[in-house]
Amino acid sequence: MGKKKLAFRAWYYFRMGWSTYFAFIIAALNTMVTTYYLAIEKVDDLKIIFPSFTVYALFWVSVGIPILITIGYIHFKRVPAYSSELDVGVYSNPWLFKVMPGYNLKVVFPMYRILTLMLLKLSNDEKLNEDEISEIKKILNDLDHLLKGGYIDKPKNMS
Repeated sequence: MGKKKLAFRAWYYFRMGWSTYFAFIIAALNTMVTTYYLAIEKVDDLKIIFPSFTVYALFWVSVGIPILITIGYIHFKRVPAYSSELDVGVYSNPWLFKVMPGYNLKVVFPMYRILTLMLLKLSNDEKLNEDEISEIKKILNDLDHLLKGGYIDKPKNMS
């Protein structure tokens, strides 16, 4: 793998770790600390409901988490936001109009090709030649190997 590709992968992993875990936890704690010590602690009526930061944190864990789970569910299942995000991801994916490497390139699309060739020959009452028959046998062997859990050409980064 080239240095440029490795650098972009590292950048991607960094962003995922930062945004998914680190920044999320820090932002949640920051919001809770800020709202408690700048708002709730200064208002006597709220101080009765939340006498300590621990009580406030427990409230958000018991009430806030189910609310956020519900909002997440709505985001994925009830509004078009998630499908729109996927549309952007799909159309910016360079593999959308290419055959993906791996079993698609080595087995699936060769099989589609040979099946189309067989249908064409069948419709013209023609026979398969020896090269075509050997190609079919190779594809069948590759399929059997995949079905048994084997690999067809391991990825470059896999030892």
